[in-house]
Amino acid sequence: MNLKPPSPFGQLCIWTDTEADPLVDADFNAWYDREHMQERVGLPGFRHARRFLANDGQARRYLALYVTDSLGVFDSASYKQAFTVQTDWSLRNFARMTNTQRRVGELVLEAGAGEGGQLALFVLPPQAADSTRWHAHAEASARQAGIHAIRMFCTDARLSTPLATSGGTPQLAAADAIVFVEGSDAAATRAVAETLAREAGASPDDVRTFSLLWRLGA
Repeated sequence: MNLKPPSPFGQLCIWTDTEADPLVDADFNAWYDREHMQERVGLPGFRHARRFLANDGQARRYLALYVTDSLGVFDSASYKQAFTVQTDWSLRNFARMTNTQRRVGELVLEAGAGEGGQLALFVLPPQAADSTRWHAHAEASARQAGIHAIRMFCTDARLSTPLATSGGTPQLAAADAIVFVEGSDAAATRAVAETLAREAGASPDDVRTFSLLWRLGA
């Protein structure tokens, strides 16, 4: 069985938190929605972006996913140029981001289709992408009620190196694989993610769950 998509696309995953102050949080969300996502989706090669809010009460409440035509978009001149000029609003909110993880990766497995308003994720070692048995479980899981798609991205450690901003020190991403389970049913989405994590040798306690805030297309 080969669930590798014919044209693997790239994805940037920004997983972060902010200060707990409600006014700070409101400004952070306004900046992300009205400036930052708009700028990124306007770059050549970007397809769409989505933002999620954690619904499991744990740290790193905010998740942003940016999908591109290919992994090479993150090596492009236009993408690098975007970081050379930042607005004061951007600099202020970059400084507010805490406990940040940044991952850039390529789609290596896709079961099902479409997107869901509920999302669960967990991280695996990169060799998990080669497990035919796990692929079979993913394909079967994507057919369950309330589940739409299961995708695995393998992280490119070089491209995932944290970018220089005025805010804290983000955690350096290792070469790993990140699995996303998407569905319309929150309980089913989490249950499938926990089962797939366990079958891959990861702890189901490491599964994180989110609800979609909004989506912006190019």
